[in-house]
Order: sequence, then C-alpha cells, then structure tokens
Amino acid sequence: MSTAAGRRHVAVVGAGPAGLAAARAAAEAGARVTLLDAADQTGGQYWRHPAEPLDHLGPDDLSVQHGWRTYRAPDDAVRSHPSIDLVTGAQVWAAEQHDDGPRLHVLVGPPDDLDRDALTLAPDAVVVATGAHDRTLPFPGWDLPGVTTAGAAQALAKGDRVAVGGRVVVAGSGPFLLPVAATLATRGTSVVEVLEASGARALARGWLPSPWRVTRSAGKLIELAGYASTQLRHRIPYRVGSAVVAAHGTTRVEAVTVARLDGGWTPVRGTERTVEADAVCVSHGFTPRLEVAIALGTRITPARFVAVDDRQRTSNAHVWAAGETTGIGGVDAALAEGWLAGHDAAGGDPDTADARRAVHRRQATREIAARLARAHGIRPGWVGWLSDDTIVCRCEEVTAGRLRETVALTASTDPVSVKLTSRAGLGICQGRMCSPAVSSLLGAPDALEARPVVTPVRLGDLARAGSPTTKRTTSHGTRPGDEHSTPERKDTP
Repeated sequence: MSTAAGRRHVAVVGAGPAGLAAARAAAEAGARVTLLDAADQTGGQYWRHPAEPLDHLGPDDLSVQHGWRTYRAPDDAVRSHPSIDLVTGAQVWAAEQHDDGPRLHVLVGPPDDLDRDALTLAPDAVVVATGAHDRTLPFPGWDLPGVTTAGAAQALAKGDRVAVGGRVVVAGSGPFLLPVAATLATRGTSVVEVLEASGARALARGWLPSPWRVTRSAGKLIELAGYASTQLRHRIPYRVGSAVVAAHGTTRVEAVTVARLDGGWTPVRGTERTVEADAVCVSHGFTPRLEVAIALGTRITPARFVAVDDRQRTSNAHVWAAGETTGIGGVDAALAEGWLAGHDAAGGDPDTADARRAVHRRQATREIAARLARAHGIRPGWVGWLSDDTIVCRCEEVTAGRLRETVALTASTDPVSVKLTSRAGLGICQGRMCSPAVSSLLGAPDALEARPVVTPVRLGDLARAGSPTTKRTTSHGTRPGDEHSTPERKDTP
C-alpha cells in the first residue's frame, strides 16, 4: 500500500486541532498525507470561523476566537506542505479493515449535492481525529425551538455571526459553559445566567487538591480567567448546583424552570423558579465521535473512548487516534496527541527532542482532563427531572415512559434490544444524540455507536461509490474565497 517512492501514506480523518497537528507531524516525518474533513474549512468545532478568507476577518470575528495564532500556524503549514493533500467537504461514510490494512470510503461535496464525488483510500495508516459533540441530557421541553446545544450556539456565533436569542440561559456542566456565555455576550446577547449542575463540593474535590499540578497548564488558567472577567464585565450570574429542569413555550421557548440540585444531581423540591428566556443553550460535557474508530475495530474503553498507548496507537496496528476521541482534555491535549499520532503513524523517530516535548505537553494536559471528570462528571440523579412524557429520542419521538414500559414488558435492558423494540436510536441521527441518555436510563453500557454506515448516504451515492474511475477536485493549498484551484484527477480504490 505504500507509494511508488516507498513513502508511507497516512490518512487523517478530521481537521480540527488534533487532525491539523497530526497531518503536519506526519508530513514532516516523511509521509504522504491525505487530510479529510467534512466541513468546508479546517479548524474543527474549536476554531470554527466564517467562510471568507482568514485575512479578511474583522475584529469582531477574531474577538470570539480562542488561540487564533495557535490555529494559523498548523493551518498554514498544512496548506503549504507539498506532501499534504487537504480535502474539505469530505465525509467518511464507511471504514473497513482488510487483511492488508484499512479502507476509507469518502464522499466529497456538499451534503445536499445529488452528484457527490466518491473516493476510496487504502492508506498505510489512519489517524482518527474525529473529535466530539455536545452531550445533552434531556428534560421536559428540550425539543422546543430555541433549545440548542451550547456547541451549536457557539458555532452559529463564531461561524455565522448569528445569536441564538436575545435572552439566553446557558446551562449544563463543565468549563465550556464559560466561553459559550462569553461569545454570546460579545455578539450582543443578554446572557441571563450560567448554571453549573455540579455543586460547590464537587467542584472543590475536582479542582482544589494539589493545585500546583494545575500550574503546568497555565495557559488554560489564563483562558478561564479571561472568561471569568467577561462574566463580571457583563454582570452574568454564575450559579453552581443548579440546572434547567424544564423548558416552556408554545411555538418556541418562552421560559425555563430552574431548580437546585443535590450532590447526586437530583432536583431539590421546593427550589424551583421560573426564568424568562427565548433561548436555552445546554451542554453536559462531550461525547466522542467513535463511528470511524469502531468501524476499524479499535478497542473502546469502559468510559467510551478509544484506547491508545503512549504513542497514540490503537489496538489496530494500522490506526492511531488523537484528541477528544481518546478523552476530553481540551485543545492543548489535542495538539500534543495529534502531533504524537501523526509522527508515529508516519514511522517517525520516537526519541527526538520534538517527540519528548510532545509527550511532556500531553502529560501536563492529562491532569486537567482528570480534574474535569471529577468536578463536572454527570451524576445519576438527573433522571429525576424526567417525566414519563419527556421525549428522549427526538428523531423517533420516544419518551422516557415508553423506554421504561419497554424494559418492563421485555425484561431486558440490553440497548440493542430496547432500540429495536422502542425505536429509540433508529432515526436519522442513528442514536448520536440520544444514545448516552438511553443507556443511562437503562443502566447499561452504551452499545448504539457501532454503525456500519458512519453517516446517512443516498442509494445513488452508494451506487457511484463502486465506480473505479470517480473524479474529484482536490482543495490542496486553498482557502474558501481563494482564486485558484487544482485540476481534476482520478482516484482509484
């Protein structure tokens, strides 16, 4: 599977922080690299930005970006390196493991295009850097227009310059709530309050012990201080041990019910209060996107992350993983892990000074990741705010009562059995949003992530994918709005 020149071919799936770092490191180690991302631009969710050329972004756009200089360096390197083929708008819809290595099946073009180009890659190594998406716990009314994930609100504000509402409540758990509130406030939104579900004791247990260990990630502390400053400047209340337990409205959100939570996240009766708002942004941490990694046969840990060794190699000798797929650690962890994964996947020397520095940076970020889990991890009492008519699976409109009834009638809590009986997880998102909540309600491990087809595709796309002479246009070295493009070429399976 190597190139005619004997160089290794490394395919990197995802062009967020981990993927950019991996592509750059692999190319610098001598590999030929194909970097794939489903979006039209690099940066992932963390560095999402408007579509125009980066040099044309104004002060308001840059004010809501985080670590912009850190992004520009690997982005420029990826676009200028002659050994890196950057393909944006590239959706990996299936992945297979063959005797001689992995296969990636890709559709290139806008998702609503009826004539997307098909591409099949057979690289020597794959780096999975598919990131994560918001995990949102359901509550009565969460299906109303105006209820969004915090990540969606952040993406709209940063990438489309759109505020989700005029009066917004930001709720959930984790430090991510702070930059979301800051971004919305910068865009002119009135952020009514920020609600952190973890109480003061849990936060203290997670963040206060051995504080000198956190100083190794001084950049994150400075970043958090900046968000706290924004909270104070805009006079946004920050309340711990509280949650949105219901949303109310007719055609959209008009108000929410907020309640105090005990240490296990069970709502405390008598503490409910009503808050007027026209939008609610909710995030209870993140769920890794595991579809490609699972399809390639990698081992998944009990915590539902890709298991990797010290070089970011998975249980599949042809596959490496980096970033949020291996643990929620933030951008610094993703950059360090991505560099190590790309360097090792390309066959780079593990004993170089750069490799040792990357290992050191990764180790420093793991302290932050562990504290995040202790301080902001989801507690089981949240199911106490679910009524029987609360929708859990929004695609198929399956309620919590229907799930409980299914378990009672079948005497089974197996997620696959419940999925087939109740239809939870059978909708268009294939359980991406509801799977963790369904599994929590069942008290069973999450088993709804294994999907042979990673993302929904048309039958016509499948038919064209079998063609051995499918053409595509690469986007190597270009940014949205650039004047030039590279000519068409043929890719064969």
